[in-house]
Amino acid sequence: MLRFEETAFWVLHRGKEYGPFDYQWSKDLHGIELMFDGDKFGEFIGQHQLHADLSFYQLPRKVAKVASIVLGSVVYGIRQGWTHERRIQFAHENLHNKPSSL
Repeated sequence: MLRFEETAFWVLHRGKEYGPFDYQWSKDLHGIELMFDGDKFGEFIGQHQLHADLSFYQLPRKVAKVASIVLGSVVYGIRQGWTHERRIQFAHENLHNKPSSL
């Protein structure tokens, strides 16, 4: 389950809430920084350049996977020029179409 508040979101897993996950534009406005609880954990620099590592936070695997799908969907939607509502809808669509191993 997800909870959204503006651009930030939290992943609810086994009765615990993890987050906030969020994004912000890089200082040069060419990339998008991926954030967890106020710390940068990754960056989308261009179509073929993405770095993200949540291992430091020792999150449950399912939480990290859900957050990755949602953030990937949001970044894709930003690049497409979609509204916030459409990006969230796309994230939900991707979560519902996820492989059964998630």
